[in-house]
Amino acid sequence: AFNEMTERLGTNEARRRQLLADVAHELRTPLSVIQATLEALIDGLYPLDEAHLRAILAESRGMSRLLDDLQTLSTAEAGALTLHREPTEPRQLIDAAVKSFTLQASENGVRLEGGTVGTIPAIDVDPFRIAEVLSNLVSNALRHTPAGGEVRVTAVATEHGVEFSVADTGTGISPDRLPHVFDRFSRSADSPGAGLGLAIAKTLVEVHGGRIRAESGPGGTTIVFTLPPAGGEG
Repeated sequence: AFNEMTERLGTNEARRRQLLADVAHELRTPLSVIQATLEALIDGLYPLDEAHLRAILAESRGMSRLLDDLQTLSTAEAGALTLHREPTEPRQLIDAAVKSFTLQASENGVRLEGGTVGTIPAIDVDPFRIAEVLSNLVSNALRHTPAGGEVRVTAVATEHGVEFSVADTGTGISPDRLPHVFDRFSRSADSPGAGLGLAIAKTLVEVHGGRIRAESGPGGTTIVFTLPPAGGEG
């Protein structure tokens, strides 16, 4: 038992050090851009115009999003995330997610559709947090789906509750990376994000008593998560 405890402590410490290294890495790039741009403005190498100020603002907003995401993860994993649950219709969540990304999908040449299958019971969730889950999943799907492809968001009732799925027709995830897609800072080489979207989705689903999984192949990727119905347990 002592050896097992020691091993767990060693594993947790290694994860803590890796997390700090990952955070430092993610913050270093925007900080370098901000610093270099400000130094060039001070030295007169760049004109003090709106374009350069907006570049600084964009980098600072990116840092702010990263810190917000990390706070959400740490709060949820510590069991301190407050959920404002209420009976919520799955179709409303799907319609809102599709509406939010319709313009982006159109600009990317990707067909984005959403719907439900059969009669779907209400779910007892924090609608803001589940909307965040769907937003992360749809955004990720659109990012990896080429023009002419499709992203579809659906929900269906199962014996365990309500099963949501976000399916794309992208290139798929490599078999060696698939088991790690929900890890913090896990991302493909061509991904512009910090690699926290799926980690946040997993954490928020689990604090609701749900489960999430990823399926992928040459024809695309599907992320599936199940949430218990209102008054039920997952």
